[in-house]
Amino acid sequence: MNTNLKMTLLALVAVTFSMKAMAAEFKLGVVNMQKAIQSTSAGKKAKTELESDFEKKKKDLQKKEADLKKMQEDIEKKKSVLSEEVLSKKQEEFREEMMKFQQVVGKNQSEIQKKEQELTQPILEKMKKVIEKISKEKGYSAVLEHNAMVLYIDNKHDLTEEVVAAFEKEK
Repeated sequence: MNTNLKMTLLALVAVTFSMKAMAAEFKLGVVNMQKAIQSTSAGKKAKTELESDFEKKKKDLQKKEADLKKMQEDIEKKKSVLSEEVLSKKQEEFREEMMKFQQVVGKNQSEIQKKEQELTQPILEKMKKVIEKISKEKGYSAVLEHNAMVLYIDNKHDLTEEVVAAFEKEK
């Protein structure tokens, strides 16, 4: 056999064995963070608080929406008896109220998102520490978020339940 061919084959065998050894040492886990957060007592409390805030804002918005609908219906009913000038003025008032309503909707959405961030950030920070601790104890090389395009993972590598249990034990 040619010396170059022998060296290439030898290198190929060495690479194959080293890749198998690396694969045996590499341990990958996943955590469904959304499920983990929602399963913790802190996550449940945050969700309840967010839902409470959301319901209050929703009721206010529904009232304003009903008022706008009534305003629009009144304009439509009186359309034929109002002068063009008065009708135009009422339509302009309606548009202004509608724009204010849309601004309030946008502001409420931003406030809810900000509140969600405020409530979940401390939970996430603690959860990351718990995941790191479990990963080191169990010898995981990497842990991915379950929704990070993981196409398949054996359930024995799903750490979600273990993370939730460890999270609840941490103070």
